[in-house]
Amino acid sequence: MTFAATVLTLYPEMFPGPLGVSLAGRALSDGAWSFEAIHMRDFATDKHRTVDDTPAGGGAGMVLRADVVARAVDHAAARHPANPVLAMTPRGTPLTQARVRELATGPGLTILCGRFEGFDERLFEARPFIEQASLGDIVLSGGEPAAIALLDACIRLLPGVMGAPSSGAEESFEDGLLEYPHYTRPVEWEGRTIPEVLRSGDHAKIAAWRRQRAEEDTRLRRPDLWERRVGARARPASGARRVDEDQDQ
Repeated sequence: MTFAATVLTLYPEMFPGPLGVSLAGRALSDGAWSFEAIHMRDFATDKHRTVDDTPAGGGAGMVLRADVVARAVDHAAARHPANPVLAMTPRGTPLTQARVRELATGPGLTILCGRFEGFDERLFEARPFIEQASLGDIVLSGGEPAAIALLDACIRLLPGVMGAPSSGAEESFEDGLLEYPHYTRPVEWEGRTIPEVLRSGDHAKIAAWRRQRAEEDTRLRRPDLWERRVGARARPASGARRVDEDQDQ
């Protein structure tokens, strides 16, 4: 089944962009995924094809109109009714690798690219199926780079795109950890050598070293991930009761 990607944007010329080369480009040529860019101005009704207006209450910038954007969303949803619709906005929920994996296993994805000061909030009230998503605590000039990043993250997980099945499993965030560090030839470079354990040929020791480094690096570099991981392991299974609670009864 071909993964159908649709992007609603004011700049369709930005696509497929980087998605047209390397792994994603080959997968596109091979038919593993398809792509369509829809120009939101096509859904404006005035002669100037207006898609934005000044913010209610005053302030800088412009706001994307709910009526115009909704028509574009409805058009895309009618073409691919099974595809989730994500709006890229700094006000959205940060995307995770787990969410990317869910999206990659589906029939496709429709992405709505924000611009200017963002969307009229009534769009999300009237179309509650739109998921507001963010790449993180950064602000871009528009949702197009974020859409490219999200699509790349999904496409590389499609069957056969990366080649080796393990390529997508032993990565950062897959087990709540950052990935362990990597090394390659030359063995010695500027006085620094590849860790001896990685040259030992002992696969058990290598696996243990990699696990240890992944945990250490996550704890030091991403304490937020480490705290979530430790907290998750400390919580009892759903429905389980603490031993001291049972003893009190």
